[in-house]
Amino acid sequence: MGKTLIRNIGCLQTPVGSYSHKGSKQGINEKYQNTAIVIEDGIIREITSGGREPAAEGFDEVIDAEGKLVTPGLFDGHTHLIFGGYRQHEIAMKLAGADYLDILRAGGGILDTVRKTREASFEELYAKAEAFLDEMLDFGITSCEAKSGYGLDPENEIKMLEVIRALGEKHPMDVVPTFMGAHAVPPEYEGRGDDYIDMMCEELMPEVRRRGLAEFADIFCEDSVFNAEQSRRYLEKAAELGFGLKIHADEIEAIGGSQLAGELHAASAEHLIAIREDGMDSMAEGGTTAMLLPATSFYLGKTFAPAKRMIEKGIPVAIASDFNPGSCPSLNLQFAINLGCLKYRMTPEEVLTAVTINPACGCGRGDLLGTLEPGKQADLVIWNAPDFEMVCYRFGSNLAQHVMKKGVLVK
Repeated sequence: MGKTLIRNIGCLQTPVGSYSHKGSKQGINEKYQNTAIVIEDGIIREITSGGREPAAEGFDEVIDAEGKLVTPGLFDGHTHLIFGGYRQHEIAMKLAGADYLDILRAGGGILDTVRKTREASFEELYAKAEAFLDEMLDFGITSCEAKSGYGLDPENEIKMLEVIRALGEKHPMDVVPTFMGAHAVPPEYEGRGDDYIDMMCEELMPEVRRRGLAEFADIFCEDSVFNAEQSRRYLEKAAELGFGLKIHADEIEAIGGSQLAGELHAASAEHLIAIREDGMDSMAEGGTTAMLLPATSFYLGKTFAPAKRMIEKGIPVAIASDFNPGSCPSLNLQFAINLGCLKYRMTPEEVLTAVTINPACGCGRGDLLGTLEPGKQADLVIWNAPDFEMVCYRFGSNLAQHVMKKGVLVK
């Protein structure tokens, strides 16, 4: 891959370390002025500051950052990237007053996407998701997590996970695969949620593990979906099989998901709009990352998760897009950054941590991704901005000017 020099960096801003940042450390970033980065074979070898930089000779490529801001590449720690169809027709239902669970109970929502995903071929799903990944790179997202969960039967869940694996192998983006067979109860199991969880635990989850198709397992613990007891059974089986644990918890009702996340030492709990103090206490004790999804609150007209309270409690906070066809049809993590400041009242430093090292750690990649330090992978963004405050301030514009993945400019 050769040797690359990025010179004339006005400000390099990054968290440091390969661990989840919580409490006061969430808001600590290093800021180096007049900086240069030496990259060799896709890995950062040296960072200089104070105007010192190596001579340009001996490099295969020299990139002039033109005095602009450089940060780690963004890490989107929660996406539902693989799906058939779209759900724009639900806008009229939402305008008429139907909420998320109303649409689901009427056979729409997730179940509508399940029908379309089952109908779609591997090739169709791959091509669609590949275009999404290209768009994400353009926004400065260099790594993401991707969940299954729109198949809801062995054949189609495996099809989705095979698409995710193929994308991870062929696309520049690092893609972390999560099995989410327990996203909803499919029509053929209507009224038999316990039987569906039995099938997941006894048949599908072991097969996913045998094939090495996912690193994490996730479940939607919510009113009218899966209760806390069903979620415990599913996640305990996942842990037994060697999966890392994630849980959609307390999005609409607090029914015990966040408490379960902490108790089982889940890597992350997602949404957490309705979380209570006891749920936060459990997550803090269990070391669980809060994977917050502000663009979903925005799109659904819901309240926003208590991010600052979680930081006070010592919970590592991450911010992700929740890109999906129903509750957040946007993969623009820069917009989630804006909302992190405006709605969560997080500082720019806290937000940068929340879209880099904390999701990287919450997805098992903190040793390689999430910061700009020697020995880490050269995933970075050169912003059309002098500082990260500008990225938090401007919304509706894509400020990612150049994007580097594994030492190669992809934008």
